[in-house]
Amino acid sequence: MKIKVKVLPKASCNQVEALGENFFKVKVTAAAVDGKANQALLKLLAKHLGVAKSRLKILQGIKSKDKLLEINF
Repeated sequence: MKIKVKVLPKASCNQVEALGENFFKVKVTAAAVDGKANQALLKLLAKHLGVAKSRLKILQGIKSKDKLLEINF
């Protein structure tokens, strides 16, 4: 399953907001330095979706705020 994610780093709090069936807006407190925002995104989204962090993979947008992720169930 593939989902689109809009990431907002350096937010005041961690938050996941579903904008559509396969589209999420995720706010993370981590800065986009050395992949810390991506790691925070994966951890937060995995918890929200109820899957292991290892099941999530960033397919596109490693250095972008707009990302395409794959979830392996």
